[in-house]
Amino acid sequence: MALRDTWIKQRLAEGAARGDDNVTQMHFAHMGVITEEMRYVAQREKLSPELVRDEVARGRAIIPANIRHKSLEPMGIGVAFKCKINANIGNSATASDIDQELEKLRVSVHYGADTAMDLSTGGDIPKIRQAIIDHSPVPIGTVPIYEAVTRVRRMEDLTPGLMLEVIEEQAAQGVDYMTIHAGVLFEFLPLVRNRITGIVSRGGALLAQWMAFHHQQNFLYDHFTDICKIFRKYDVSFSLGDGLRPGSLADASDEAQFAELRVLGQLAKKAWEYDVQVMIEGPGHIPMDQIELQVQKEKEMCYEAPFYTLGPLVTDIAPGYDHITSAIGAAMIGWHGAAMLCYVTPKEHLGLPNADDVRQGIIAYKIAAHAADVARHRPGARERDDALSYARFLFDWEKQFELSLDPEGARTMHDETLADPYYKEAKFCSMCGPKFCSMNASQVADSYTGQSQEERKARFVQLLTKIDLPGTPAIQPPAAEPVAVPEPSAKSS
Repeated sequence: MALRDTWIKQRLAEGAARGDDNVTQMHFAHMGVITEEMRYVAQREKLSPELVRDEVARGRAIIPANIRHKSLEPMGIGVAFKCKINANIGNSATASDIDQELEKLRVSVHYGADTAMDLSTGGDIPKIRQAIIDHSPVPIGTVPIYEAVTRVRRMEDLTPGLMLEVIEEQAAQGVDYMTIHAGVLFEFLPLVRNRITGIVSRGGALLAQWMAFHHQQNFLYDHFTDICKIFRKYDVSFSLGDGLRPGSLADASDEAQFAELRVLGQLAKKAWEYDVQVMIEGPGHIPMDQIELQVQKEKEMCYEAPFYTLGPLVTDIAPGYDHITSAIGAAMIGWHGAAMLCYVTPKEHLGLPNADDVRQGIIAYKIAAHAADVARHRPGARERDDALSYARFLFDWEKQFELSLDPEGARTMHDETLADPYYKEAKFCSMCGPKFCSMNASQVADSYTGQSQEERKARFVQLLTKIDLPGTPAIQPPAAEPVAVPEPSAKSS
Protein backbone atom coordinates (compact mmCIF):
# COMPACT_ATOMS: atom_id res chain seq x y z
CA MET A 1 0.00 0.00 0.00
CA ALA A 2 1.30 3.47 -0.91
CA LEU A 3 1.94 6.12 1.72
CA ARG A 4 -1.15 8.21 0.95
CA ASP A 5 -3.70 5.51 0.07
CA THR A 6 -5.44 5.46 3.45
CA TRP A 7 -5.40 9.25 3.77
CA ILE A 8 -6.98 9.79 0.37
CA LYS A 9 -9.53 6.99 0.70
CA GLN A 10 -10.76 8.41 3.99
CA ARG A 11 -11.01 11.98 2.66
CA LEU A 12 -12.83 10.88 -0.50
CA ALA A 13 -15.37 8.98 1.60
CA GLU A 14 -15.90 11.97 3.88
CA GLY A 15 -16.23 14.28 0.86
CA ALA A 16 -18.78 12.01 -0.79
CA ALA A 17 -20.83 12.02 2.39
CA ARG A 18 -20.84 15.83 2.31
CA GLY A 19 -21.48 16.04 -1.44
CA ASP A 20 -18.12 17.82 -1.82
CA ASP A 21 -15.89 16.82 -4.74
CA ASN A 22 -13.13 19.37 -4.07
CA VAL A 23 -10.05 17.46 -2.86
CA THR A 24 -7.38 20.18 -2.87
CA GLN A 25 -5.05 20.88 0.02
CA MET A 26 -6.15 24.53 -0.13
CA HIS A 27 -9.79 23.48 0.24
CA PHE A 28 -9.05 21.61 3.45
CA ALA A 29 -6.83 24.42 4.71
CA HIS A 30 -9.65 26.91 4.21
CA MET A 31 -11.87 24.64 6.31
CA GLY A 32 -9.28 24.64 9.08
CA VAL A 33 -8.29 21.01 8.51
CA ILE A 34 -4.67 19.89 8.88
CA THR A 35 -4.29 17.05 6.39
CA GLU A 36 -1.77 14.24 6.73
CA GLU A 37 0.14 15.79 3.83
CA MET A 38 0.43 19.03 5.80
CA ARG A 39 1.73 17.14 8.84
CA TYR A 40 4.25 15.33 6.67
CA VAL A 41 5.46 18.60 5.14
CA ALA A 42 5.67 20.16 8.62
CA GLN A 43 8.00 17.37 9.74
CA ARG A 44 10.20 17.82 6.68
CA GLU A 45 10.36 21.60 7.14
CA LYS A 46 10.76 21.56 10.94
CA LEU A 47 7.69 23.79 11.24
CA SER A 48 4.34 23.45 12.99
CA PRO A 49 1.44 21.81 11.10
CA GLU A 50 -0.66 24.88 11.88
CA LEU A 51 1.83 27.14 10.10
CA VAL A 52 1.86 24.86 7.06
CA ARG A 53 -1.95 24.84 6.94
CA ASP A 54 -2.13 28.62 7.28
CA GLU A 55 0.44 29.22 4.52
CA VAL A 56 -1.51 26.95 2.16
CA ALA A 57 -4.78 28.66 3.10
CA ARG A 58 -3.49 32.15 2.31
CA GLY A 59 -1.95 31.03 -1.00
CA ARG A 60 1.67 31.60 0.04
CA ALA A 61 2.46 27.88 -0.16
CA ILE A 62 1.36 24.86 -2.14
CA ILE A 63 1.57 21.12 -1.57
CA PRO A 64 1.44 19.65 -5.10
CA ALA A 65 -0.16 16.27 -4.45
CA ASN A 66 -2.52 14.82 -7.05
CA ILE A 67 -4.72 12.18 -5.43
CA ARG A 68 -3.83 9.81 -8.30
CA HIS A 69 -0.05 10.04 -7.71
CA LYS A 70 0.30 6.96 -5.52
CA SER A 71 4.09 6.95 -5.05
CA LEU A 72 4.28 10.58 -3.91
CA GLU A 73 6.03 11.69 -0.73
CA PRO A 74 4.44 15.09 0.01
CA MET A 75 6.55 18.27 -0.09
CA GLY A 76 5.77 21.97 0.12
CA ILE A 77 6.70 25.00 -1.95
CA GLY A 78 6.52 28.43 -0.34
CA VAL A 79 8.57 31.27 1.08
CA ALA A 80 8.15 29.94 4.64
CA PHE A 81 9.67 26.61 3.60
CA LYS A 82 13.12 25.63 2.41
CA CYS A 83 13.93 26.72 -1.13
CA LYS A 84 13.17 23.89 -3.56
CA ILE A 85 14.60 22.90 -6.94
CA ASN A 86 12.98 21.37 -10.01
CA ALA A 87 14.65 19.16 -12.62
CA ASN A 88 13.34 19.18 -16.18
CA ILE A 89 13.40 15.80 -17.90
CA GLY A 90 11.54 14.42 -20.91
CA ASN A 91 12.38 13.43 -24.45
CA SER A 92 12.25 15.28 -27.76
CA ALA A 93 10.99 14.18 -31.15
CA THR A 94 14.57 13.27 -32.07
CA ALA A 95 16.13 11.86 -28.91
CA SER A 96 15.62 9.65 -25.80
CA ASP A 97 13.24 6.89 -24.73
CA ILE A 98 11.44 5.70 -21.57
CA ASP A 99 14.52 4.01 -20.06
CA GLN A 100 16.63 7.11 -20.55
CA GLU A 101 13.97 9.33 -19.01
CA LEU A 102 13.61 7.01 -16.00
CA GLU A 103 17.37 7.17 -15.56
CA LYS A 104 17.18 10.97 -15.60
CA LEU A 105 14.43 10.74 -12.97
CA ARG A 106 16.57 8.40 -10.85
CA VAL A 107 19.54 10.78 -11.06
CA SER A 108 17.29 13.75 -10.27
CA VAL A 109 15.85 12.19 -7.12
CA HIS A 110 19.21 10.75 -6.03
CA TYR A 111 20.91 14.13 -6.13
CA GLY A 112 18.07 15.97 -4.44
CA ALA A 113 15.54 17.35 -6.94
CA ASP A 114 12.36 18.28 -5.07
CA THR A 115 10.13 18.04 -8.14
CA ALA A 116 10.55 16.99 -11.77
CA MET A 117 8.83 18.13 -14.92
CA ASP A 118 8.22 15.78 -17.83
CA LEU A 119 8.61 18.00 -20.88
CA SER A 120 8.39 15.21 -23.45
CA THR A 121 7.49 16.32 -26.96
CA GLY A 122 7.82 13.11 -28.97
CA GLY A 123 7.05 9.39 -29.00
CA ASP A 124 4.34 7.90 -26.81
CA ILE A 125 4.04 10.85 -24.44
CA PRO A 126 1.27 9.41 -22.19
CA LYS A 127 3.22 6.15 -21.75
CA ILE A 128 6.44 8.00 -20.89
CA ARG A 129 4.59 10.23 -18.44
CA GLN A 130 2.84 7.31 -16.73
CA ALA A 131 6.16 5.53 -16.24
CA ILE A 132 7.66 8.66 -14.70
CA ILE A 133 4.68 9.20 -12.36
CA ASP A 134 4.68 5.56 -11.27
CA HIS A 135 8.38 5.68 -10.38
CA SER A 136 8.53 9.14 -8.83
CA PRO A 137 8.39 9.95 -5.10
CA VAL A 138 8.54 13.67 -5.97
CA PRO A 139 5.77 15.76 -7.57
CA ILE A 140 5.64 15.64 -11.36
CA GLY A 141 4.79 18.66 -13.49
CA THR A 142 3.98 18.95 -17.18
CA VAL A 143 3.28 21.53 -19.89
CA PRO A 144 0.13 20.03 -21.43
CA ILE A 145 0.20 22.15 -24.56
CA TYR A 146 3.25 20.13 -25.70
CA GLU A 147 1.23 16.93 -25.91
CA ALA A 148 -1.78 18.73 -27.38
CA VAL A 149 0.34 20.04 -30.27
CA THR A 150 1.51 16.52 -31.12
CA ARG A 151 -2.15 15.50 -31.69
CA VAL A 152 -2.73 17.99 -34.52
CA ARG A 153 -1.02 18.53 -37.87
CA ARG A 154 -0.31 22.21 -37.21
CA MET A 155 -0.44 24.41 -34.12
CA GLU A 156 -3.14 26.45 -35.87
CA ASP A 157 -5.39 23.36 -35.82
CA LEU A 158 -5.45 23.08 -32.04
CA THR A 159 -8.88 23.58 -30.47
CA PRO A 160 -9.89 24.52 -26.91
CA GLY A 161 -11.77 21.23 -26.62
CA LEU A 162 -8.70 19.15 -27.44
CA MET A 163 -6.61 21.23 -25.02
CA LEU A 164 -9.05 20.59 -22.17
CA GLU A 165 -9.16 16.90 -23.06
CA VAL A 166 -5.38 16.63 -22.74
CA ILE A 167 -5.41 18.52 -19.44
CA GLU A 168 -8.06 16.20 -18.00
CA GLU A 169 -6.18 13.09 -19.17
CA GLN A 170 -2.95 14.27 -17.57
CA ALA A 171 -4.73 15.16 -14.34
CA ALA A 172 -6.33 11.71 -14.24
CA GLN A 173 -2.91 10.11 -14.71
CA GLY A 174 -1.57 11.78 -11.56
CA VAL A 175 0.26 14.91 -12.72
CA ASP A 176 0.76 17.12 -9.66
CA TYR A 177 1.17 20.52 -11.31
CA MET A 178 0.84 21.91 -14.82
CA THR A 179 2.33 24.92 -16.53
CA ILE A 180 -0.57 26.82 -18.06
CA HIS A 181 0.40 29.84 -20.18
CA ALA A 182 -2.90 31.65 -19.69
CA GLY A 183 -1.34 35.11 -19.27
CA VAL A 184 -0.08 35.47 -22.85
CA LEU A 185 -2.84 37.67 -24.21
CA PHE A 186 -3.47 38.65 -27.82
CA GLU A 187 -3.04 42.35 -27.01
CA PHE A 188 0.47 41.71 -25.65
CA LEU A 189 1.91 40.40 -28.92
CA PRO A 190 3.00 43.83 -30.22
CA LEU A 191 4.98 44.38 -27.02
CA VAL A 192 7.62 41.78 -27.96
CA ARG A 193 8.41 43.01 -31.48
CA ASN A 194 11.34 45.18 -30.40
CA ARG A 195 12.95 42.46 -28.31
CA ILE A 196 16.22 40.87 -29.38
CA THR A 197 15.01 37.33 -28.68
CA GLY A 198 11.23 37.67 -29.06
CA ILE A 199 9.22 34.98 -27.24
CA VAL A 200 11.51 32.24 -25.88
CA SER A 201 8.93 30.21 -23.95
CA ARG A 202 7.85 27.29 -26.13
CA GLY A 203 4.32 27.44 -24.78
CA GLY A 204 4.19 31.21 -25.13
CA ALA A 205 5.47 31.12 -28.70
CA LEU A 206 3.04 28.37 -29.74
CA LEU A 207 0.10 30.32 -28.33
CA ALA A 208 1.30 33.51 -30.04
CA GLN A 209 1.36 31.59 -33.30
CA TRP A 210 -2.23 30.37 -32.73
CA MET A 211 -3.54 33.79 -31.72
CA ALA A 212 -1.85 35.60 -34.62
CA PHE A 213 -3.34 33.12 -37.10
CA HIS A 214 -6.88 33.13 -35.68
CA HIS A 215 -6.94 36.76 -34.44
CA GLN A 216 -8.53 35.41 -31.25
CA GLN A 217 -7.75 35.56 -27.54
CA ASN A 218 -5.66 32.87 -25.83
CA PHE A 219 -8.00 29.90 -25.30
CA LEU A 220 -6.26 29.03 -22.01
CA TYR A 221 -7.27 32.44 -20.70
CA ASP A 222 -10.83 32.14 -22.05
CA HIS A 223 -11.25 28.63 -20.57
CA PHE A 224 -9.41 29.22 -17.30
CA THR A 225 -12.49 28.46 -15.19
CA ASP A 226 -12.90 25.10 -16.98
CA ILE A 227 -9.30 24.25 -16.08
CA CYS A 228 -9.91 25.20 -12.43
CA LYS A 229 -12.84 22.78 -12.31
CA ILE A 230 -10.64 19.95 -13.60
CA PHE A 231 -7.80 20.74 -11.20
CA ARG A 232 -9.96 20.77 -8.08
CA LYS A 233 -11.19 17.21 -8.78
CA TYR A 234 -7.66 15.78 -8.61
CA ASP A 235 -5.75 18.45 -6.65
CA VAL A 236 -3.57 19.59 -9.53
CA SER A 237 -1.71 22.83 -8.83
CA PHE A 238 -1.32 25.64 -11.33
CA SER A 239 2.17 26.67 -12.32
CA LEU A 240 1.10 29.81 -14.15
CA GLY A 241 3.59 30.04 -17.01
CA ASP A 242 5.64 33.08 -17.89
CA GLY A 243 5.16 32.78 -21.63
CA LEU A 244 6.62 36.27 -22.17
CA ARG A 245 9.69 35.84 -19.98
CA PRO A 246 12.88 37.53 -21.25
CA GLY A 247 15.31 35.30 -23.13
CA SER A 248 18.19 37.75 -23.01
CA LEU A 249 19.48 40.43 -20.67
CA ALA A 250 18.43 43.12 -23.15
CA ASP A 251 14.77 42.04 -22.87
CA ALA A 252 14.62 41.84 -19.06
CA SER A 253 11.99 43.69 -17.04
CA ASP A 254 10.22 45.05 -20.11
CA GLU A 255 6.58 45.99 -20.60
CA ALA A 256 5.60 42.60 -22.03
CA GLN A 257 7.02 40.67 -19.08
CA PHE A 258 5.24 42.71 -16.43
CA ALA A 259 1.99 42.99 -18.40
CA GLU A 260 1.76 39.20 -18.36
CA LEU A 261 2.75 39.02 -14.69
CA ARG A 262 -0.14 41.29 -13.76
CA VAL A 263 -2.56 38.95 -15.56
CA LEU A 264 -1.05 35.95 -13.76
CA GLY A 265 -1.92 37.62 -10.47
CA GLN A 266 -5.53 38.05 -11.58
CA LEU A 267 -5.67 34.40 -12.63
CA ALA A 268 -4.23 33.30 -9.29
CA LYS A 269 -7.12 35.02 -7.52
CA LYS A 270 -9.58 33.29 -9.86
CA ALA A 271 -8.01 29.87 -9.12
CA TRP A 272 -8.21 30.54 -5.39
CA GLU A 273 -11.97 31.04 -5.75
CA TYR A 274 -12.04 27.32 -6.57
CA ASP A 275 -9.51 26.48 -3.83
CA VAL A 276 -6.98 25.47 -6.49
CA GLN A 277 -3.34 25.90 -5.51
CA VAL A 278 -1.12 28.25 -7.54
CA MET A 279 2.50 29.11 -8.05
CA ILE A 280 3.81 31.74 -10.46
CA GLU A 281 6.61 31.13 -12.94
CA GLY A 282 9.34 33.72 -13.41
CA PRO A 283 12.31 34.56 -15.62
CA GLY A 284 14.60 33.86 -17.31
CA HIS A 285 17.58 36.10 -18.22
CA ILE A 286 17.97 38.95 -15.72
CA PRO A 287 20.96 41.21 -14.88
CA MET A 288 21.99 40.86 -11.25
CA ASP A 289 20.92 44.40 -10.37
CA GLN A 290 17.33 43.62 -11.46
CA ILE A 291 16.85 40.33 -9.59
CA GLU A 292 15.37 41.77 -6.40
CA LEU A 293 12.92 43.75 -8.55
CA GLN A 294 11.53 40.51 -9.99
CA VAL A 295 10.53 39.26 -6.53
CA GLN A 296 9.10 42.62 -5.50
CA LYS A 297 6.94 42.79 -8.63
CA GLU A 298 5.74 39.21 -8.25
CA LYS A 299 4.76 39.71 -4.61
CA GLU A 300 2.95 42.94 -5.48
CA MET A 301 1.14 41.71 -8.59
CA CYS A 302 0.52 38.07 -7.61
CA TYR A 303 -0.45 38.43 -3.96
CA GLU A 304 2.55 36.50 -2.59
CA ALA A 305 1.81 33.26 -4.44
CA PRO A 306 4.96 31.09 -4.46
CA PHE A 307 7.47 32.28 -7.09
CA TYR A 308 9.04 29.56 -9.26
CA THR A 309 11.89 30.84 -11.41
CA LEU A 310 14.05 29.53 -14.24
CA GLY A 311 17.47 30.63 -13.05
CA PRO A 312 17.69 33.48 -13.79
CA LEU A 313 20.76 33.56 -15.99
CA VAL A 314 22.85 36.64 -15.20
CA THR A 315 24.86 36.70 -18.42
CA ASP A 316 24.29 35.50 -22.00
CA ILE A 317 27.87 34.70 -23.03
CA ALA A 318 28.50 31.25 -21.58
CA PRO A 319 26.83 28.47 -23.64
CA GLY A 320 27.91 25.16 -22.13
CA TYR A 321 28.15 26.70 -18.67
CA ASP A 322 24.66 28.08 -18.16
CA HIS A 323 24.18 25.85 -15.11
CA ILE A 324 26.72 28.24 -13.54
CA THR A 325 25.46 31.53 -15.00
CA SER A 326 21.95 30.65 -13.86
CA ALA A 327 22.87 29.25 -10.44
CA ILE A 328 24.35 32.66 -9.58
CA GLY A 329 21.01 34.29 -10.30
CA ALA A 330 19.11 31.42 -8.67
CA ALA A 331 20.96 31.87 -5.37
CA MET A 332 20.18 35.58 -5.42
CA ILE A 333 16.50 35.26 -6.30
CA GLY A 334 16.11 32.49 -3.72
CA TRP A 335 17.63 34.78 -1.11
CA HIS A 336 15.15 37.50 -2.08
CA GLY A 337 12.21 35.11 -1.70
CA ALA A 338 11.69 32.80 -4.69
CA ALA A 339 10.20 29.53 -3.42
CA MET A 340 11.44 27.11 -6.11
CA LEU A 341 14.24 27.23 -8.65
CA CYS A 342 14.02 25.44 -11.98
CA TYR A 343 17.45 24.09 -12.76
CA VAL A 344 19.42 24.78 -15.92
CA THR A 345 21.88 22.22 -17.27
CA PRO A 346 25.13 22.73 -19.21
CA LYS A 347 23.15 21.80 -22.34
CA GLU A 348 20.80 24.81 -22.08
CA HIS A 349 20.41 26.43 -25.52
CA LEU A 350 22.55 23.64 -27.03
CA GLY A 351 20.72 20.30 -26.88
CA LEU A 352 18.71 17.73 -24.93
CA PRO A 353 20.41 17.04 -21.58
CA ASN A 354 21.62 13.53 -20.75
CA ALA A 355 21.80 12.01 -17.25
CA ASP A 356 25.17 13.59 -16.45
CA ASP A 357 23.95 17.01 -17.55
CA VAL A 358 21.00 16.51 -15.20
CA ARG A 359 23.40 15.68 -12.35
CA GLN A 360 25.47 18.81 -12.94
CA GLY A 361 22.38 21.00 -13.11
CA ILE A 362 20.96 19.59 -9.89
CA ILE A 363 24.22 19.99 -7.95
CA ALA A 364 24.52 23.62 -9.10
CA TYR A 365 20.94 24.32 -8.02
CA LYS A 366 21.16 22.47 -4.71
CA ILE A 367 24.05 24.80 -3.91
CA ALA A 368 21.98 27.84 -4.94
CA ALA A 369 18.88 26.79 -2.98
CA HIS A 370 20.89 25.90 0.11
CA ALA A 371 22.75 29.21 0.00
CA ALA A 372 19.37 30.96 -0.13
CA ASP A 373 18.13 28.95 2.88
CA VAL A 374 21.20 29.91 4.89
CA ALA A 375 20.82 33.58 3.95
CA ARG A 376 17.14 33.55 4.96
CA HIS A 377 17.93 31.83 8.29
CA ARG A 378 15.51 28.98 7.68
CA PRO A 379 15.20 26.42 10.52
CA GLY A 380 18.19 24.08 10.57
CA ALA A 381 19.55 25.38 7.24
CA ARG A 382 23.15 25.85 8.42
CA GLU A 383 23.48 22.69 10.49
CA ARG A 384 24.92 20.67 7.60
CA ASP A 385 27.42 23.42 6.81
CA ASP A 386 28.60 23.51 10.41
CA ALA A 387 28.81 19.72 10.60
CA LEU A 388 30.90 19.51 7.44
CA SER A 389 33.17 22.26 8.78
CA TYR A 390 33.72 20.26 11.97
CA ALA A 391 34.46 17.16 9.89
CA ARG A 392 36.92 19.14 7.77
CA PHE A 393 38.77 20.57 10.76
CA LEU A 394 38.85 17.21 12.55
CA PHE A 395 40.00 15.37 9.39
CA ASP A 396 37.02 13.03 9.43
CA TRP A 397 37.22 12.36 5.71
CA GLU A 398 34.38 9.84 5.60
CA LYS A 399 31.98 12.29 7.25
CA GLN A 400 33.15 15.04 4.89
CA PHE A 401 32.17 12.87 1.93
CA GLU A 402 28.89 11.81 3.53
CA LEU A 403 27.85 15.39 4.31
CA SER A 404 28.65 16.63 0.81
CA LEU A 405 25.95 17.36 -1.75
CA ASP A 406 27.80 14.99 -4.08
CA PRO A 407 29.52 12.37 -1.89
CA GLU A 408 30.67 10.26 -4.84
CA GLY A 409 32.18 13.29 -6.55
CA ALA A 410 33.97 14.50 -3.42
CA ARG A 411 35.42 11.04 -2.73
CA THR A 412 36.57 10.61 -6.33
CA MET A 413 38.38 13.96 -6.33
CA HIS A 414 40.13 13.17 -3.05
CA ASP A 415 41.15 9.71 -4.19
CA GLU A 416 42.61 10.87 -7.51
CA THR A 417 45.86 11.61 -5.68
CA LEU A 418 45.52 9.94 -2.26
CA ALA A 419 43.58 6.73 -2.88
CA ASP A 420 45.13 4.49 -0.22
CA PRO A 421 42.87 3.91 2.82
CA TYR A 422 45.71 5.25 4.98
CA TYR A 423 44.96 8.75 3.70
CA LYS A 424 41.41 8.62 5.08
CA GLU A 425 43.08 9.07 8.47
CA ALA A 426 45.65 11.62 7.29
CA LYS A 427 45.66 15.19 8.58
CA PHE A 428 46.26 16.67 5.14
CA CYS A 429 45.16 16.42 1.51
CA SER A 430 47.24 16.64 -1.68
CA MET A 431 46.73 20.41 -1.91
CA CYS A 432 48.93 21.27 1.08
CA GLY A 433 50.65 18.04 2.09
CA PRO A 434 51.67 17.23 5.68
CA LYS A 435 53.71 20.41 6.33
CA PHE A 436 51.47 23.17 5.01
CA CYS A 437 47.94 22.23 6.17
CA SER A 438 46.60 25.22 8.11
CA MET A 439 44.06 23.18 10.08
CA ASN A 440 46.66 20.66 11.18
CA ALA A 441 49.00 23.51 12.17
CA SER A 442 46.15 25.09 14.13
CA GLN A 443 45.58 21.85 16.07
CA VAL A 444 49.30 21.57 16.78
CA ALA A 445 49.26 25.15 18.10
CA ASP A 446 46.34 24.21 20.36
CA SER A 447 48.30 21.25 21.74
CA TYR A 448 51.25 23.51 22.63
CA THR A 449 48.92 25.55 24.86
CA GLY A 450 47.40 22.48 26.49
CA GLN A 451 44.18 22.46 24.45
CA SER A 452 42.60 19.34 22.92
CA GLN A 453 39.94 18.82 20.24
CA GLU A 454 37.58 16.88 22.52
CA GLU A 455 35.11 19.75 22.91
CA ARG A 456 34.93 20.20 19.14
CA LYS A 457 34.40 16.46 18.68
CA ALA A 458 31.55 16.46 21.19
CA ARG A 459 29.83 19.40 19.47
CA PHE A 460 30.30 17.63 16.12
CA VAL A 461 28.69 14.41 17.37
CA GLN A 462 25.74 16.34 18.84
CA LEU A 463 25.23 18.28 15.60
CA LEU A 464 25.16 15.10 13.52
CA THR A 465 22.06 13.92 15.39
CA LYS A 466 20.10 16.87 13.94
CA ILE A 467 20.88 16.27 10.28
CA ASP A 468 18.84 14.20 7.83
CA LEU A 469 20.98 12.89 5.01
CA PRO A 470 20.08 10.83 1.94
CA GLY A 471 19.91 7.19 2.98
CA THR A 472 18.86 7.92 6.55
CA PRO A 473 15.50 6.58 7.81
CA ALA A 474 12.52 8.20 6.12
CA ILE A 475 10.15 10.54 7.90
CA GLN A 476 7.53 8.62 9.79
CA PRO A 477 4.13 9.25 8.18
CA PRO A 478 1.50 10.76 10.44
CA ALA A 479 -1.31 8.44 11.40
CA ALA A 480 -4.59 9.03 9.63
CA GLU A 481 -7.12 10.38 12.08
CA PRO A 482 -10.83 11.02 11.56
CA VAL A 483 -11.28 14.78 11.25
CA ALA A 484 -14.42 16.74 11.90
CA VAL A 485 -14.87 18.73 8.70
CA PRO A 486 -17.09 21.82 8.65
CA GLU A 487 -19.84 22.12 6.07
CA PRO A 488 -18.37 23.24 2.70
CA SER A 489 -18.75 26.87 1.69
CA ALA A 490 -20.69 27.88 -1.39
CA LYS A 491 -17.54 28.21 -3.53
CA SER A 492 -16.68 24.53 -3.09
CA SER A 493 -19.78 23.48 -4.97
